[in-house]
This record gives sequence, structure tokens and C-alpha cells, in this order.
Amino acid sequence: MASVYLDPEIETLPRAALGKLQGEKLARQVERVLRLSPFYRRKYAAAGIVLGLAIKHPEDIRKFPILAKAELREAQAAKPFFGDIATVPVGDFIETLSTTGTTGRPFHCVWTKNDLAYTHAVMRRTVWTMGIRPGDIVQNGFAYGLFVAGVNVHLACQQLGCLVVPIGATNTERHLDYLTGLKSTILFATPSFAMYLAERLKEAGIAPESLGLRIGCFGGEPGTAVPATRTKLEEGLGIDARDYYGLAEICPGMSPECEAKDGIHFCEDHLIAEVLDPETKEPVAEGETGVLVVTDLSREAMPLLRYWTNDLVRLSTERCACGRTHARAPGGIVGRGDDRINLKGAKFYPTQVENAVRALPDLAPEFRIVLDHDHARHSDTCTVRVELAPGKTAAGAALAALIAGVEAKLKAETGSSLAVEIVPTGSLERAMTKSKRVVDNRKPHGR
Repeated sequence: MASVYLDPEIETLPRAALGKLQGEKLARQVERVLRLSPFYRRKYAAAGIVLGLAIKHPEDIRKFPILAKAELREAQAAKPFFGDIATVPVGDFIETLSTTGTTGRPFHCVWTKNDLAYTHAVMRRTVWTMGIRPGDIVQNGFAYGLFVAGVNVHLACQQLGCLVVPIGATNTERHLDYLTGLKSTILFATPSFAMYLAERLKEAGIAPESLGLRIGCFGGEPGTAVPATRTKLEEGLGIDARDYYGLAEICPGMSPECEAKDGIHFCEDHLIAEVLDPETKEPVAEGETGVLVVTDLSREAMPLLRYWTNDLVRLSTERCACGRTHARAPGGIVGRGDDRINLKGAKFYPTQVENAVRALPDLAPEFRIVLDHDHARHSDTCTVRVELAPGKTAAGAALAALIAGVEAKLKAETGSSLAVEIVPTGSLERAMTKSKRVVDNRKPHGR
């Protein structure tokens, strides 16, 4: 029987020993960036930090200022193509990929030979943690090209001894062919694309139990850890759905979900994970929601220290039921700091709307959150557009009752009174990669 762990010693390392390892690696990384990176020397000089600062514990990272993505973009814009962030000569670069640019200009990441070796080792541990084993047939629905997830998932699974099917993120018909014909056992994709595949299989009358799938590994956006979404994915594809998280800027698969499905595990032998209050930038109590801030302890070419991800999580350092000791985020990524919707004093996240909509059997899984401004009443409005599930019909009193039921579910989930609009089934665009389900029409009016 295959081991639960790929690297048992490090994955179950006592937390005191893990902290000691982090402190040692942090001291080395700080010395490197101050000695070798013009970008970090400028940034830290402005904060009064110079070589020789005593670093012994992972908590010492709090002596350093936050690093925002805007700073990285500005550095690369000022000195194209890679800026002056790196700690190795350009001649040592052997690969470059980039962030998706979802929230602005893409950030160009670079790797050395040692960086790729470390990244692939972490990715092998990640896919093993999610249940992939030698001999699996892995259908990769992540984009290739400059998107980090596709190629790194491919290589990690290949190195473990899996058969990899590199379809990518857009060829839906080919995905369906391989799911039904080759009987792939593992699917990698965004939860949005996986949900769409489940819809297409249902439309075609293909039962999930006729497939060969056993595990779905979903990342690139929040969603898998949303209870109603996980249920739909598992029922629609006949799988065990696993969440995972990564960053192009740090490591593309640094936080997988294990069989306990009680949070994504951070690879703390390679990073320090902090959770900070979005306003004060101070650490929140364990279990409280805040912004994930990551420090890279192993990256050689372009390490990022105290990188503000803008992703919201809750952190737990309790040993998981799987036996792993590394910190984890129960509930996965709650959302992004800039995703929070403020409406008439109430605050909620798109993932809460997602959980409400996908828990209702009369609705299809797709939705849109449309924000507008009523100038006559000087107030913002929010309408949730939903579709009826395929084969469902409603009119007159039945339609009114259905809408009232959806509004009540949304109110219970978000605490806000949101209007509901039923649109034709299939009319809302399905996402092949990252979804964009919030339409904010207030912005042209300066809001």
C-alpha cells in the first residue's frame, strides 16, 4: 500500500523543529536579498534595515515591511523586462513564466536550475498529497504556455509515473472524449471549468459512474472549498474533489488539500505563512480571517519576502487528521481582499453567493452578481442573475415563489437583501479558466 506521505519526515516534522528550520532559512534568504538585490536594498534601506540584522525565528519576518505586487510591477516597468529584483545574474535564468494579469499588468517570474528542482519537488509532494499515484491517467485542464499551473502539474505527475493528457483549458470536446474514452482517473482544472464539464456530461446523458475519474484537483480560483460547489463537483463528476492553491510569484502548487479535506496545507519548510489584518497589517488571532502574506524561503532567482497576496484565509497550526503538521487554511481561500462587496452597510463575498446558488437544486450552477447605482435614490443595488437547471420550468406564481426562495437563501447566506433575476438557461457564459462573476457597473460613474 502506498504511503500517505511522499516525504514523511518533513511532512510530519514537529512544529518546534519546523520553526527552527524556517528561522535558519529566513536568515540566509534575508542576507542574500540584501547583498544581491538592488530592489531589496532600496526598499529595506528606506525602512532602516541593513545587513547584520539578527534573524533567528520565523516571527522575525515581522521586522520587515510588506511587499505589494504593485511594487514588483513598478520595478519591472522601470527596468524592463525583469526589473532589478533578482538575486542572480540574468545568465542564470533558465525559465520565465508570468502571472495571469487578472488584476493588472502581468508580473514576470524567473527560475534558475535550482529553483526548478525545488518547484518540481514541491509540486510532486502537492499532487501526492491530493491522492495522485503512479499509474494514474491525469487529464490536465489547466492552461499551458506562460500560465504556471499547466506545465508544472504536467511535469510533477509525469515524474511520479503517471500518464499525462495535456489537453489544456479550452478544448471541451476533447476533454469529454478522453473522459469517456480513455477513462482518465484524475482531472486538473479550475472549479469553474470542471463545473462546466459536469454540465456537458449531464446534457449528453453520460452518468458520472461510467467515467474512470476518482479525484478532481481544482485550483486557480476559490470555489472547491465552498460546500455547495464541492458537492456539485463530486456528484457531477463522480469524484473526490480536492482544493489546492499556488502562486506564480512563489510556487505554483504550494498548498494542497489532503484526504481529510480540512484545509489546504502550506509547505512550511519552504515558506512562512502569515495572516494579517487588512487594515492594521498586524497578525490576527489563529482561526480569524485575514490576508495571507507569504515569505519565500527557498527561491533562488527572485525570492519574495512578506508578499501581500490579497487572498483571504483562516490559519490553523493544529495537526491535521492526516498527521501532517504544517499549517493549513480550513475552508481554503475565502476570497480576495478586493472581492468583498459593500452594499448599504452590509459586507459579503462572491463565494457566499456561490454557496447559496449552488445549494438550490432548481438552479443551474452558473450565476452573475451585477452591481449598479440608482442615481434617483442615491444608493447602490445588487442583482444576482441565475438560470433554471436544465429541464426546469417556472412561470407565474411558481416563478415568483422560486425567486422568493432564492432571495431568502441569499439573505441567509450573505445577510443582505439581494434582488434575483432568472435568465434563460445556458445564457451566462461559462469560464474555461478563471471566472469573472461580478459585473460592477458603478465604476463608470466614479464609484
